[in-house]
Amino acid sequence: MPHTHDLVVFMLATLALLVVPGPAVVYIVARSIDQGARAGVVSALGLAVGSVVLAAAAAFGVSAVLGASPRAFDAVRYLGAGYLAFLGIRTLLVRDAPAATARRRREPVSRIFGEGILVNLTNPKTALFFFAFLPQFVNPEGSVRAQIVLLGLVFSAMGMVTDSVYAAAAGAVAGRLRSDPRFPRLSRASAAAVYLALAVLAVFTHPTK
Repeated sequence: MPHTHDLVVFMLATLALLVVPGPAVVYIVARSIDQGARAGVVSALGLAVGSVVLAAAAAFGVSAVLGASPRAFDAVRYLGAGYLAFLGIRTLLVRDAPAATARRRREPVSRIFGEGILVNLTNPKTALFFFAFLPQFVNPEGSVRAQIVLLGLVFSAMGMVTDSVYAAAAGAVAGRLRSDPRFPRLSRASAAAVYLALAVLAVFTHPTK
């Protein structure tokens, strides 16, 4: 187990990182504005599960391979960018639904959840973050792998809470705007812009940054 002091410092540092809006928060906010707070919370859950998988990967050295192998890093980076670009283009091509059918055309929860996981898994910067950040709080006298997984679970749980707050806030704001006939078009455009911006970010992510 990590020392109590190290665990407390880790949780404070994690909280500071999570409350500052980053790509994950922007993604969740866009989801919440586009399809409501529920979709944002489901996306946050998907991101949290993706973080757990990345923590396990870091514990077993997969992140080290990504950091040491430019080809492996590029493969994951371009895969993530391509998927995010696909989401952006697909969002742009969706036609506005009449109010009576808008609810029926909402994406299934399973798809939203899966996309949240994939967005995190295909972000090499997140994997490198876990590899560089979590080991700093590990007690070398204990099981390094178990501690990294534990810290990853703590990070994921805290991220789920803070991301859900962002989702609820964005969903509440979106609810007030839905009476505006321009809202569906604007929300779709903003969501597509976020996906495409994340794709560009993934392309220009480098291990040294």
